[in-house]
Amino acid sequence: MLAGHAAPKAHTYRWVYPLAYGLLLIIFFLPPYAEKPYAPQETSNVINALLRATAEPEPYTILSPLFHLATLALIALMAWRPTYAGRVLAAYMGLNYVVIGWVQGQGVTNTYGYVVHTGNVVACALLAIIWLSVAVQNRLSISLRELDWRHYALAPLALLAFWSPASLTESAVQPDFNPMLLLTSPAYGLSYCLTTPVFLFFLIIALPNVPPLAYRVTAFNALLYGLINMTWWFDPAMWWMGFLHIPLLALSIVALVLARRRLPVA
Repeated sequence: MLAGHAAPKAHTYRWVYPLAYGLLLIIFFLPPYAEKPYAPQETSNVINALLRATAEPEPYTILSPLFHLATLALIALMAWRPTYAGRVLAAYMGLNYVVIGWVQGQGVTNTYGYVVHTGNVVACALLAIIWLSVAVQNRLSISLRELDWRHYALAPLALLAFWSPASLTESAVQPDFNPMLLLTSPAYGLSYCLTTPVFLFFLIIALPNVPPLAYRVTAFNALLYGLINMTWWFDPAMWWMGFLHIPLLALSIVALVLARRRLPVA
């Protein structure tokens, strides 16, 4: 919750967090692998080529409605059976990051052949391990029974990511407010940047009943991707992609600010 009782103190060292952030920075800047050689200054072009190749990945897009429906089922579980919701949410996050790491982390591009976004794959693998461990240990607790206006103020950001109202053409990403995308958008559940905001929103609701290190690692990694994806604003054909990354940036900042105020060191 955003406000409420103070969290109990935990007995771990604060230096763990800067160490984790430093590790995430190293992972973030790992160079991608490409089948065809490329110059270091082409790194961003390689990543962008992979993102375009995996924007609507086949045959995985047929699974898109399952991710939307699973998220709605999670919300229902949080409302009616919160005792079980934390463990299920943690397990779902871990498994979803496995899917994202596979679907979005590698693919065949026209220019560079087979490409692996090394940083994305490693980060998703790390997040998957962390949240599956949280599920096994049953260390996450969440309920929708104590929501207040501040949670509702953040909800539109999560809804925008869940909806992902966009259509892809050969040369641009354009707004597409088709309400059917609330259940069929191929971005949600299959892309890191449009799935993580929803997870961050859930974790903010769960505060302070969240493992602090898992929470901070998730939020800080999201911040890195949120910042780098603001560069889409400088491409007239891709400005809408920059807009769709606002939830990732905004919710990661809110999550990290709340972490400093609310979470114990653990």
